Amino acid sequence: MEKVQVGVVGVGYLGQFHAEKYAKMDEVELVGVVDVDPSRAKEIAQRYLTQPFFHHTDLFSKVQAVSIAVPTHLHHNLTKDFLLQGVDVLLEKPIANTLEEADELIGLAESRGLILQVGHLERFNGAVLALEGIVQNPRFIESHRLGPFTGRGADVNVVLDLMIHDIDITLNWVDSEVKQIHAVGFPFITHHLDFANARIEFENGCIANLTASRVSMEKSRKTRVLQAGGILSIDYISQKVSFLERVTHAGRTGGSEMLERKISVKKIDPLETEIRSFLQCVRTRKQARVSGKDGRRALEFAFKIIQEISDSSSFER
Repeated sequence: MEKVQVGVVGVGYLGQFHAEKYAKMDEVELVGVVDVDPSRAKEIAQRYLTQPFFHHTDLFSKVQAVSIAVPTHLHHNLTKDFLLQGVDVLLEKPIANTLEEADELIGLAESRGLILQVGHLERFNGAVLALEGIVQNPRFIESHRLGPFTGRGADVNVVLDLMIHDIDITLNWVDSEVKQIHAVGFPFITHHLDFANARIEFENGCIANLTASRVSMEKSRKTRVLQAGGILSIDYISQKVSFLERVTHAGRTGGSEMLERKISVKKIDPLETEIRSFLQCVRTRKQARVSGKDGRRALEFAFKIIQEISDSSSFER
């Protein structure tokens, strides 16, 4: 198998892990890493036995595909430049700063037959993958994505930093238009929202309650799904799923009871799985599991939540 020539643009906290995964794959040649901080580029390049570059244009004509892990306000321009060069892109979430920017990137990728995959990592979590075909017509979804403040991701608010993962998963599970959104949020440490809660009512009757915080005592990533067949509980960190299945008894007495049903979960490295999925798309030219349109949909929904918070008295500017 011919090796795919790849690069990583932005090797800060997230980008370094992209470089690490690519460097370990036999079917990939990590051509180089890019960072505006020369010392950082050299450090990561030396660590993963590749070349350091200091401007993204240095990778033009050298790569077939790139991971882009730079601050959100740079997503549009850098991704556009690579798409214009015919390079497939795995872009960290959120897809862009605005819907207009997202639309341009999606249109450009489609018109040139290129792969644009957005890094909604939890779609590649072993627990989420194990639930394919099991989550059916959910009636209530409750998600908590909480953690202490680390300083990372502080250039955007908590909805775009953390909650957008649960937005993407919820929209992937619920096949319905949104009827109404109620949301509250507060800044605590940064000038952006550090805590947010959104209650979403869908036209089909499903309700989702999403909470995200980066000022909590402990790290937690959990979701519960209530549906006609029972209650699913998901722990993204441990990659475990429990299912209390509703079992209806036949006969004259009838009645139902809740029985625990075992769901097998293969614990995997979500980032490695995400990158391998991207590389498979690069080779086969099939649409990405998390497409540009998926990224745009999650971004649009996040903006609606942010606007609802901004319109409410809870958000003190």
